[in-house]
Amino acid sequence: MTALVVGDLELELRRSERRRSPEITVERDGRLTLAAPAAASPEALTRFVEAKQFQIYQQLAAREALPPAPAPRQFVDGAGFPYLGRSYRLLLVPDQNVPVKLTGGRFQMRRADASRREAGGAAGAAETAEAHMIRWYSAHARPWLTARVERYAGRIRVTPGGLTVRDLGYRWGSCGKGGRLYFHWKTILLPPRLIEYVVVHELVHLREPHHGAMFWQRVERVIPDWAERREALREVGRRIW
Repeated sequence: MTALVVGDLELELRRSERRRSPEITVERDGRLTLAAPAAASPEALTRFVEAKQFQIYQQLAAREALPPAPAPRQFVDGAGFPYLGRSYRLLLVPDQNVPVKLTGGRFQMRRADASRREAGGAAGAAETAEAHMIRWYSAHARPWLTARVERYAGRIRVTPGGLTVRDLGYRWGSCGKGGRLYFHWKTILLPPRLIEYVVVHELVHLREPHHGAMFWQRVERVIPDWAERREALREVGRRIW
């Protein structure tokens, strides 16, 4: 069983031996996921979802009120690309020693690479402009996130088992086996205060796997304005890329 349908709600079901209680998440694209204990019966999960229906509809309505997702990126002179909460204009150049770099307050990309955005994907012979940009973001996200993880891990009294930056779909971060932390490459596009919220959120999960009262208390000890940052992340995140 990979999905649970309750009325007009369909939830992706994710079971875990570690989980002791069910939890519903409304993803950024409106999808619903239900994290559940491995032994929880479908009947018990259905009752849980039914009890949470009002809150689910509230969150879905809030998602609908957000601005629409941005149009696909255009790799042309003057296009703006975010990095750490600021927008930097793109400058296409005839040639340079790397596909993408940030210099003089501008992103620079080889003109030939920018023109491969569609053709490269079809032919598979050359990386697309978007792939080059994502590679640059990922490379710069690793040291930035690593420094913040080290800064906050001691305060939360956890020892992460490593850090990986990759595409996580509609999640900003997650925890894996052995305490390994995973962050979406898009986190580096956000303002620093929002990235730090994501970092603290995932670090606290190493002590509190569920979003219960103790989880949020631990987050608040480190980031007193966590609720404000979480709301800003919801609003900014939808239109960041």
